[in-house]
Formats: sequence, C-alpha cells, structure tokens
Amino acid sequence: MRRFRKQILIAFDMLAVSCSYMLPWALIVGRTSYSRYNSLLIASGFFFVCCYEIVYGLMGMYDSLWRYAEIVEFFRLCVASVVAVAVFVAVTFLMWRGEQAIPLSVYFLSAMFSVAITLYSRLTYRMYRNMTLKKRRQPARRTLLIGAGDAASTLLHEAAKNPNPELNIICCVDDAPEKVGRAIMGTEIMGVTADIPELCERCEIETILLAIPTLDEDNKRRILSICNRTKCNVRILPDIVQMIADGGKDVMSRIRDVRVEDVLGREPIELTDVSNKLVSGRTVMVTGGAGSIGSELCRQIAACRPKKLIIVDIHENSAYSIQQELIRTYGGRLDLDVRIASVRDSKKVDRLFAIYKPDVVFHAAAHKHVPLMEDAPEEAVKNNVFGTYNVALSADKYGTGSFVLISTDKAVNPTNVMGATKRLCEMIVQALAQKSKTKFVAVRFGNVLGSSGSVIPLFKEQIAAGGPVTVTHPDIVRYFMTIPEAVHLVLEAGAMGKGGDIFVLDMGKPVRILDLAENIIKLSGFIPYRDIEIKFTGLRPGEKLYEELLMDEEGLRQTDNRKIFVGAPLRLNKNTFFDHLAALKTIAYSNNSENLVQALIDMVPTFHHQPHTGTP
Repeated sequence: MRRFRKQILIAFDMLAVSCSYMLPWALIVGRTSYSRYNSLLIASGFFFVCCYEIVYGLMGMYDSLWRYAEIVEFFRLCVASVVAVAVFVAVTFLMWRGEQAIPLSVYFLSAMFSVAITLYSRLTYRMYRNMTLKKRRQPARRTLLIGAGDAASTLLHEAAKNPNPELNIICCVDDAPEKVGRAIMGTEIMGVTADIPELCERCEIETILLAIPTLDEDNKRRILSICNRTKCNVRILPDIVQMIADGGKDVMSRIRDVRVEDVLGREPIELTDVSNKLVSGRTVMVTGGAGSIGSELCRQIAACRPKKLIIVDIHENSAYSIQQELIRTYGGRLDLDVRIASVRDSKKVDRLFAIYKPDVVFHAAAHKHVPLMEDAPEEAVKNNVFGTYNVALSADKYGTGSFVLISTDKAVNPTNVMGATKRLCEMIVQALAQKSKTKFVAVRFGNVLGSSGSVIPLFKEQIAAGGPVTVTHPDIVRYFMTIPEAVHLVLEAGAMGKGGDIFVLDMGKPVRILDLAENIIKLSGFIPYRDIEIKFTGLRPGEKLYEELLMDEEGLRQTDNRKIFVGAPLRLNKNTFFDHLAALKTIAYSNNSENLVQALIDMVPTFHHQPHTGTP
C-alpha cells in the first residue's frame, strides 16, 4: 500500500468530495426534483471533483506525509479547499444561470462538507498512527519537562514525529504563572520550578529535561539545585539556534546530560585578552605540555600565533597526541617542536634552553597525586622541587622574559608532601625573582574539573563499573574550576606578573565532594544509594577536609581583573635558602624518606605533616 499511497489518497478524496457534493442535493432538492436537476447534478458534480483534485495536486496536498503532518499542512489543506470552491463557484455561476442555476445553499454546504471530510480524515489517520506507534513502543522513562516555550514546543513536536524510547513526557513546569494549568501540545503544565520535587514524587518521574536553552547561569544553577533534591536523572536541551549552526541535527539526538560545569556553583570566569600580548610572536616553552593543564595551555597558546611553541614532556604517548592535534588544527601555520625530556635532567633542560632560548616558559611538569607522593616523598621532591629549580635556573641563565609556575591550593598550609613541594616551588621562584631579570610568577588554583587523575574521572570510572563510588569523608570540600579557566588564569598571570607574585583565582564557594558524587551519579542516569552505592573510605594520607587559597602572611590585593587576586611576594633570604635547598637535594637523592619529610618541615614552616590514619 505504501507504493500506491498517493493513488489511494487521490481515490479517497474523489469519493469524499463526490459524497460532499451529493449530500446537499439530497438534503435540499429532494427526490422529487432529481429528474429536473439530473443533468446539472452530474455535470456540476464532475466539475466540482475536478476543481478539488486539480487544486489539491497543484498545492502539493498529495506530496505530504500525513502521519507527520503539522498545523502548516492542515492550514494548506484548508486554503486549497477554499481555492477549489472559489474556482467552482466562479465558473458554475457563469455557466449555469437562470432557472437551471445551482442553489446557493448547495454551494455553501458542499464546501463545508468537503473541507470537513478531507481535513478530519487526515487528522484521524495521523492520530491513529501516533496511537499505534505508542502501543508498539517499549515503556519509556517518565519525564518532566522544565519550560513551556518555543524550545519545549519544538521538542514535543519532534517527540511526536520521532518517538524516543528513552522519553515519555508526562508533564511540564514553567515559572510563568499564567501558563500553569494550561497545556502545550497536549502536555499539562502542572506547576512552577519550585514544585519539581513534589511533582517528581507524585508523577513517579525518572528523568528531568531542562528545555530553556536561553536560561542565564544564575537561574540554571537555581533550577539544577532544585532538581538535585530529587532522585531523577537530569538532562539539558541545547540552544536550538546553535544546533542548526552545528549541522541541523534533530532535536532529540542533541539532548545532552548535565555537565559538572553546569552545577559548578558560580559564574564562569571571564578573563581579558591581555594574555595574547604575552605569547603572540614569541618563542614559548611549556614543560609538562602533554598533561591536562599543559595540553590546554598549548592549545590556547597556539591560537595566539606564537613565533614558536616548544612542548617538553616525558610521556611520549601523550606528547604525540597533542602534537598530532595541533598539526591537524594549524598545519604549517604553527612552528611546533615536541621534545621528550625530564625536567629532572638539568643538563638536558639546559641544552633545550640553549637551543631555543624561549621568551616565555610555562612550567606545568609535576607529580600531583597526594597519596602516591606520601608513599614516595623523595620522588615528589626530585620532580617537583628540583625539576622546577632546573627549569627556573635555565630560564634565568638564558634570559627568558617570563616564567610562570603552575601551583596549587594545596601549597597553602600544606599537610601533605605534594603540597609542601609545591610551596617550595613557589619559594624558589620568589627567591629567584629577587635577583633575576626574568619575571618569575606563580599561579595558584584549586582542583580542575576533568583533569587526569582528578576526582570526576574517578567517579565516572566507578559508576561505569557499577559502583561503589568512594568518598573519603562526608564533609570534605574542595574548590573547583574548569580547565579553560585555569589556563586563562595562567596566561593572564604571566602577562600581569611583575616578579615574585602569587596569583589566586576567586573561585567562589567550595563544593562538597559528597554532593558532587551524588550529582555525577544522577547525571549518569542512576539514583544514588539505590542504583549506585556511595562508600566512605576515610581521609587519605596528607588529605585535608578543606583547602585554602592564600596564606595569611601573603596579604591580598585585587588586580585589574576583579576575579584575580595577587599575594605580595615574601622576602626570603636567598643565600641561606639556596644552601638549605642544596642540603634537601642531597637527602632526596639518598632516598631517605623520613629525613626528607623532616627537612621539608624545616624548610616550609607552615607544613604540618599529618601521618596516615585512614584507609587508602
């Protein structure tokens, strides 16, 4: 029947229009007058059907798939019917005048019946098809839709045309009071966003879909925080305009899970373009350039058109990946060199500086895993402290203009070896800044969302394995930022720094790790404590319940960017400091862990080492 769909529809319309024309004659003229109007009835009836079929054909009424018809198609059908009747009336009024004229009531009733039959037959077919498809479908997840505007309307239209086995939209909510109690595309608007928890319980909702792409960040976080009080999976409909720009894919396929960035709890940091001046047209070296932060640094530096970009990393697979990515993106427009080397090797580092003589150095190479560095403090000191020292000395020796150290909030009042080594790195650049023409600065930020080895990839791996998700303590909190934010800060700090500064980002309120774990479980489509268990393992070696971003003795002042602050440089005794540093190196390379930790305590007065008492 699909092969002859058009022919069947034409035959149906001919029969329906013929009946629509004959019925008024039967009602008005009656049997007794049939003989009088017999020839007129046959001739005009034939012409009536011809008018309809010709106009319908010219206006594309047989080219539409009526199972997917929308209001536009039904409007076109009404217009086509009006045109057909108008043509019929105009012609017949001229042809049959006098005592054999067609009664005016026949004109009116024929038009009304023909429009009604052709229109409602198509509507009935469309409704029947939709009901049949719903019965065939597997039970879908019961969904609550947030928003009753254009995006929601488009989504509901798409859901009607292409039913999604994952989506059974039960009801809507919208913060416009005048919409509450009404319906959109047959879906009732049952309340406002504040009613979401109660509606989810009453309607047994499993998925919440946010369908307001133009929502500002404050309201998005407010709504998502309400959603987090439920046990539902939360998803987001992206900006429809952006979807069209990205290739016009259908709406249903572009619904995405809520990203952790959506619930970060603060506005994204907006940074200036001053960083472009730092690297544009200059030779730039990035140590640890294949890591999470280092690779994003390389991407953003490459976009600023440097004279040359040198990536230094010991991990050849990761270095190869970022190299190939940049080559694909920029081709011959980027002068790129990748060197496999360890920052521990002072001679190799010196050789690289002698060859390239970089104008700007971003030092991101470091060991960062807190528990592992507790078990191997000598490796943390060798790599973090003396790797930094080697690169910084070479930068000073070869006249590098700016040296930017990537530091961490764990350097503030450190309780673990990794934090103590990063604090020592800051002290190194501050000490060198007192005697060098190179501008040495450090950039300190909290945890970076999605970086390798961070908590979010770990949670996702645990969820993929079926759980449990492990959290060290129910009250542990951390500051978070996105990788682009961290890299923007690093670039801007390098441009703003005058030597010896420690830059700090205003990261808003800290995030409770337990809340983060629960959110990620929900974002993955599961219900915490029911589908995925959360297990508390105890604080790890050297781990604090909370992190600080600035030491009291450093002071604080605001920069031109209201989201970036800078601590005043400490005045270190550079002569005794470097003597102590030499002694620390001897202990580190003797691999005497106990003496090394004590030496770190002596050099970093704020280091309060906490022995391991929890379960790793």
